[in-house]
Amino acid sequence: MSTATISVDEFQALEQKVLRAVEIVKKEREARAKAEAEIVQLREQLEFQTLVATEAQTAVNTLTKERDNVRGRVEKMLQQMDDLL
Repeated sequence: MSTATISVDEFQALEQKVLRAVEIVKKEREARAKAEAEIVQLREQLEFQTLVATEAQTAVNTLTKERDNVRGRVEKMLQQMDDLL
């Protein structure tokens, strides 16, 4: 039966590698949590901007209809004035 022995230096080096790996995992988890929070915030902003854009498009459509209506009325008045002359 053979027993594996490692020196104190090898054990300390292994310990340091494990501690670095733990730190890397912690930093990656923090970065992931931050990215996920940012995704939620960006989705909320996108939803709001989509709503604003929809409302703006509705307003533009309403104003276009009103403009066309006014244009028609003005053209009708101009035609009536021409008919008077």
